[in-house]
This record gives sequence, C-alpha cells and structure tokens, in this order.
Amino acid sequence: MATPPRAPLKPLSEALAQLLATVTPLAQTERVATLEADGRVLAQDVVSALHVPPQDNSSMDGYALRVQDVAQAGTVLPVSQRIAAGSAGTPLQSGTVARIFTGAPVPAGADAIVMQEDCVAVPVAEGATPQVQVNVVAQPGQWIRRAGEDVTRGAVVLAAGQRLGPAAQGLAASIGMDRLTVVRRPRVALFSTGDELVMPGSVAPQDMPPGAIYNSNRFFLNSLLRRLGCEVTDLGIVPDQFDATVQALRDAAATHDVILTSGGVSVGEEDHIKPAVQSLGSLDLWQIAIKPGKPFAHGKVGAAHFIGLPGNPVSSFVTFMVLVRPFLLRLQGVMVLEPISQVARADFAWPRADKRQEFLRVRRNAQGGLDLFPNQSSGVLTSAVWGDGLVDNPGGQTIQPGDTVRFIPFVELLA
Repeated sequence: MATPPRAPLKPLSEALAQLLATVTPLAQTERVATLEADGRVLAQDVVSALHVPPQDNSSMDGYALRVQDVAQAGTVLPVSQRIAAGSAGTPLQSGTVARIFTGAPVPAGADAIVMQEDCVAVPVAEGATPQVQVNVVAQPGQWIRRAGEDVTRGAVVLAAGQRLGPAAQGLAASIGMDRLTVVRRPRVALFSTGDELVMPGSVAPQDMPPGAIYNSNRFFLNSLLRRLGCEVTDLGIVPDQFDATVQALRDAAATHDVILTSGGVSVGEEDHIKPAVQSLGSLDLWQIAIKPGKPFAHGKVGAAHFIGLPGNPVSSFVTFMVLVRPFLLRLQGVMVLEPISQVARADFAWPRADKRQEFLRVRRNAQGGLDLFPNQSSGVLTSAVWGDGLVDNPGGQTIQPGDTVRFIPFVELLA
C-alpha cells in the first residue's frame, strides 16, 4: 500500500494567522493597584480627568518675569515674591521678578523664565527689597511648561489592550489612577511527558541512566509563561502512559485556559499525547516551515486550548516565541503582537540556505554588526544563552558578510 504524500510545510505567517483565529480574548477583568500593574493588560481605556501639568510651571530654577520689562541685558529689577514647587504665587507686579523654582506654578502676568545662571543678585541694604540683575534678553515662553503639555483633560492616555510597563504605570499615576482595570491572568497548565526525562536534583549527573536527559524545557517554558503574565500550574512530568496522560489533560482542562506541553508532537511519533488529546477533544498537527522547529500541535481539551511544542530545547524555545507568545498576548486582548525588529549588518556567512524560514541565534558585536553562534543545532541551548537575539532569515536565503538582515532582539520577545 502506497504511503500517502506528506502535506506541504505550512508557512509561519499562515500558521500564526490560523492559531490566532482560534483565540477569544478573556472577558474576565480585575482591579489591581497601579503599583502592581507591571506586565498586565488594560481591559479599558484610561482617560485623564485633569491636565498634566495642571497649570503652567517652571522647568528651571530662576526668575519669572515679563519679557517687556527686560529690554536689554543687565536690567536690574526688584524681587517681589518667592514661589516654590507646591505653593501658589500671586499675580506678578509689573516691573518686578519672582524668584521661582522647578515645578512651581508660573504667576499670572509672567511670560518667561530666566535661569538663575543668567542672573546675579544685587547687593542691597539690610531689610531692603532684594534685587536681581538679568543678564539676558528673555524670549516669550522660555522655560515654561504649559498646562496640559503632557496630557490634556479628557484624553485617552492608555488604551485598552495595551500591556503596561513602568512608564505606563507612572503615566497612570500622574493622572491620579491608584487602581487599574486589567484582564485577568491566563491560567496555563504546563507538563512534560517522556520516560527519558529526569528532574535536576533527583539524579546526580554521574548516576544518569543511559538515554536519560534533564528536563530543561520545563524550566524555560515556566519562566516564559510567567513573563507573559500567566498564572502557571506546573504539573511536572506525567508518566508515559495513556491513562495517566488522559487524566492529566482532563484535570488540567477543568481549571485552566491553556495546556502547554513539549515533546511528542512529531508526525508519526509513538506517544500518548496525540491519542489522549483526541480522545478528549480535537487536535491539529502541523509541520511548519521554520528552523528550528517544524512540528507543532494545537487543539482543544474541553474549553481549554491545547498547544504542543517540539521537544528539542531550541526548537521549543523559538517556537514558543514566534507562535505561543502572540497567542497568549492575544488571549489577554493585546492587539499589537509583532515584535519590533531592526535592520542590522551580518558579520558572518550563512552559505547554505534552507527552504524553511530560519531563526539564527546571534549577538551584537562592538562594531555594530551581528556575530553567529557557530552551532545552530536545535539541541544546543547554549546558543540561546550566548545570543541576544534572532536573525529572521527567509527560506532559501543565503547570507554574506555585510548583508543586511532582520534582527529581533530577545528583549522584544522575552519582556
């Protein structure tokens, strides 16, 4: 009987589009303290109820004055008031200046600030009104931060679907938001299968049995999930038995949004994940045109999404970043999923092109170019530690030193 032809490899862009089409963003929200909102995804727009800054204020320590009162450098004027940040001054008297400090409100009537470095205090008799010599001709509006210069009242300062970072937390605080409405964290169950897997600490390196390997994928997948804002239930290593796998999947699906596994998803591989998932729900097995990577599984177990990654550590690492990362962000309602890439110079040669889209582990050098890790095998996790990003190389494309390539820093993928 003839073997049926294999389906063609699926382009990454097509696989990602199909995967994202299965996602319905989580509807449940919660209120969290703004101080605790780093990495969370906004569930509703944040609208300012005030101008920021709330009134015109000085951006320098110096003197507030009327430009018309200083027709030439060297003009001497009396100091009629002193205004510190947090205090309110009075309207500026014509022909006088106000001593003012950074952040203090500009008094009515003043239309410029002169830095203190451009002024000299004039000696006066004890008890007399202080005077200052202004040694520059001021320009209208100089060193004044206008009310609403940063944020205007009624403006949307942070949009729903935005993933918050430290600057966004500060911006929310600047308009008085002590709590924010965010999407609840996705609940992800993580487990591994395979009798060859051993947990670090359970067996000493010198006592490892033949064929056994330490379960490295469990560690980096756990961290990647947490960095993306997920609540992770680490179910460890499930015994390589059909009944045990079915029970683990059924239990995980009851209380989680996503079940993530690694290993056992290659086409034709003998394992219990595929029949177990199919017995409880549905499963699609894809061969994706990427390297490292290629095997990828997704489906449903009850209401939970199931995702199966390849077992080789770099394949699992890269496939997570290009497929699972955008999937989890979309599940939280994030709309902008594409990592920011850079055009960079390759300081290496890649003469043998693969038909698949390749993700090469590289790092930036002191000359502004990219160096290539010498061993690009899917089992060499050292390459992902040594490197600081990936070159996204189209299928069939060779690279010569000096060529420009698309570089995706890990900071864009791992934050």
